[in-house]
Amino acid sequence: MTKIKCLQNAIIFALGLACNGFAATPETVKFASRDGKTELVGYLFKPAGAGPHPAVVMLHGRGGPYSALRPGVADATNLTARHRLWGNFWAERGYVALHVDSFGPRGYPRGFPKHSYSSRPPEVNEQSVRPLDAYGALDYLRTRNDVIADRVGVHGWSNGGMTLLAALAPNPPRVAPDQADRARLAAPTPQREFRAAISQYPGCRIQRDQADYKPYAPMLMLVASDDDEVSPQVCATLAEHIKTRGADIEFFMYPGAHHSYDDPGKAKQSHAPNKAALEDTLKRAEAFFVKHLRP
Repeated sequence: MTKIKCLQNAIIFALGLACNGFAATPETVKFASRDGKTELVGYLFKPAGAGPHPAVVMLHGRGGPYSALRPGVADATNLTARHRLWGNFWAERGYVALHVDSFGPRGYPRGFPKHSYSSRPPEVNEQSVRPLDAYGALDYLRTRNDVIADRVGVHGWSNGGMTLLAALAPNPPRVAPDQADRARLAAPTPQREFRAAISQYPGCRIQRDQADYKPYAPMLMLVASDDDEVSPQVCATLAEHIKTRGADIEFFMYPGAHHSYDDPGKAKQSHAPNKAALEDTLKRAEAFFVKHLRP
């Protein structure tokens, strides 16, 4: 199957099918967060071949990783269509993709509703807690023989996009404050960092207001002009600040697109700007990780 044809069929992944023989249901794995107390659940989408391969850590948004179509089912068979789409998309292109559930292991498998930011519990905070989950996923991937240890990227949506903004700060929360015995892991060496990041429709206000914010790895930020959950204008300002500080960032705003524009369901994709944004995002994301993660 050609690359173009496979790209056109990307939405088929989300319907539970496969491209070039990749399984629709990922492998369930467990690993430690760097918070020192939480065992996380992750869903592993694996490419063909023994590898080693580059890898991608995937970070869900405030709604969590599971579909609302089957309430109470929090496992690999009930990931949202968007997360299945992207997990299979990365695997088909030769990446080991690990989707991290930050909410379920802490008692919130159903995630949180829109506009609930101020009432969410501190144990799922995207600035101080979830970055430790991202680094826990990185630690886990580095133990695998099928992963190239220094070729790991991170891809986040909405609250997950905010998480990676915090994780890529100059001095991110790489280890919980009370985990002194893990201080060695907190050292900012290339062996312990993400190599590149893709952030889709994140909230950018906290980083915008930090005078010295500068991500340590190249970043692709994609936002929607008609987003009703986060401000794309604030992200545009942040991107300009990042550029002036000499960091590597690519920024694009999709005109007329909505929050979660890459949800492959009919409700989102019947809106033409969302469909166009999804198609373009697939191309931009692939090219970005080819540039930064491929040996």
